[in-house]
Amino acid sequence: MKYIMSVIVFIVMAIGLSGCGIQSIPRSLNTVEASQAEIMNQYKRRADLIPNLVKTVKAYASHEKDTLVGVVNARAKATSTKIDAGNMSSIKQFQAAQSGLSSALSRLMVVVEKYPDLKADRNFRELQAQLEGTENRITIARQRHIKNIKGFNDLVTVIPTSWANSLFFHHTKMPQWTADNAEAIKKAPEVDF
Repeated sequence: MKYIMSVIVFIVMAIGLSGCGIQSIPRSLNTVEASQAEIMNQYKRRADLIPNLVKTVKAYASHEKDTLVGVVNARAKATSTKIDAGNMSSIKQFQAAQSGLSSALSRLMVVVEKYPDLKADRNFRELQAQLEGTENRITIARQRHIKNIKGFNDLVTVIPTSWANSLFFHHTKMPQWTADNAEAIKKAPEVDF
């Protein structure tokens, strides 16, 4: 009888624990890490496209050296910045470096407007299309990552899975990605004609 009760208690505990986060919390953490890797993959793709873009522009706009050097330097800073998902300071540094690269690329595109022959160049158009596609992929990857962090945070903070977290894992809530220029976007843009 004692043996049967032990087996029943073990089965009930196994069923209860399987539904309380024992598997879902590690799976969610793996999903967050995978989505972060996808973001990094897309940022790397963008960084890999930049040398070819700069080379193409350089052939047409050799006297725009400051802009080209700015893009190369911003790329170097962006690719050297590492990220730790649990460290908000690391996320902010990474976002600042990527924002600097985006800004440098925007300045480069303004320079390109001065050179109609460059805009008509097939290599440049292809690189520009790839860069635009990569920017869209980055946006989608970041949206997925935000959703995955929310799912993980729900698991480690909402009952009953939070009980399993506090008993077995001790994970804390992950910081969520924020807008690169949160203060600037709070103000409505000024339009002056």
